[in-house]
Amino acid sequence: MASAALKEARRIVVKVGSSLVTNEGRGVDAEAIGNWCRQLAELAGQGREVVMVSSGAIAEGMKRLGWATRPKELHELQAAAAVGQMGLAQMYETKLREHGLTSAQVLLTHADLADRERYLNARSTLLALLQHRVLPVINENDTVVNDEIKFGDNDTLGALVANLVEADALVILTDQKGLYSADPRKDPEARFISEAMAGTPELEAMAGGAGSSLGRGGMITKILAAKRAAGSGASTVIAWGREPDVLLRLVQGEAIGTALLAPTAKLAARKQWMVDHLQLRGSVRVDAGAAIKLREEGKSLLPIGVQEVQGEFHRGDVIAVLDAQGQELARGLTNYASGEARLIVRKPSFEIERILGYAAEPELIHRDNLVLR
Repeated sequence: MASAALKEARRIVVKVGSSLVTNEGRGVDAEAIGNWCRQLAELAGQGREVVMVSSGAIAEGMKRLGWATRPKELHELQAAAAVGQMGLAQMYETKLREHGLTSAQVLLTHADLADRERYLNARSTLLALLQHRVLPVINENDTVVNDEIKFGDNDTLGALVANLVEADALVILTDQKGLYSADPRKDPEARFISEAMAGTPELEAMAGGAGSSLGRGGMITKILAAKRAAGSGASTVIAWGREPDVLLRLVQGEAIGTALLAPTAKLAARKQWMVDHLQLRGSVRVDAGAAIKLREEGKSLLPIGVQEVQGEFHRGDVIAVLDAQGQELARGLTNYASGEARLIVRKPSFEIERILGYAAEPELIHRDNLVLR
């Protein structure tokens, strides 16, 4: 049910578009950001974990630099983004602090999420921030990216962040009420879509198709973002960002905007992704005690329970976990490369730093990154 998409969500990614953040390009809208921050604080007070993905840096930078028209040169756009990020981060920090919330700015590029090790680093950082009740404010790092490595739009970034932190739901706040079967400005017969299944091909056709000129920042990017988020089990709601108390009403179960529901539950989706779509880079063989802790107690895999490391792999690669008989009992994302793993096997976690000179994590594979076979 659409009403349950956010009502039961404990971890939510909220994405707001440039036109909302900057009041149609006129610079950071303090009142609008203040309203969202008040709602975010209330969600945090309910025990929910929230991540904000915010556009608006280039528009704010243009205002601060006194530029009336958007530049075409890449280096000028990047300069505007660098200037604008200061104002954007400052505004979120100020408004969230007014409501007792600590915030953190996180700038990501496509390369951060395409590289397995950087993906794992970004994930660990975001989860650590949430654990410490810090609200991450994320934007694309426009200062260093070019067209080849851009996400293309922050709808895509919002979906990837939802995948990254295993969010229960993605909320895309936009300047539209939601999805219509056709452009309501041109077609009086256009009907509002209140609920649909994410990834349905008809949705892309309604929004103009993947190759449409509407693609960059239009409704099609939101449809594709919902499809991507659904891959890890997160449902998406597309709603008007200036709807009064939109976030609070959504988590109360009110049907606002368009709900695009994930066809697969979160845990099942993550297991499917880990089991079927990633190539194994190596394996570790564990003792009987570790096998019991993994299989029956749902624990993480610690180095002390590992007897042997097989193959060559890097931090963030997917490896198999074999029992004493060589049967695969699980697989997951490793926190250490094979060379490091060989040095710390059979050792307690408190010795990792002494042996390696640093300690990335106390676990070889954290339980959140491990699925049983």
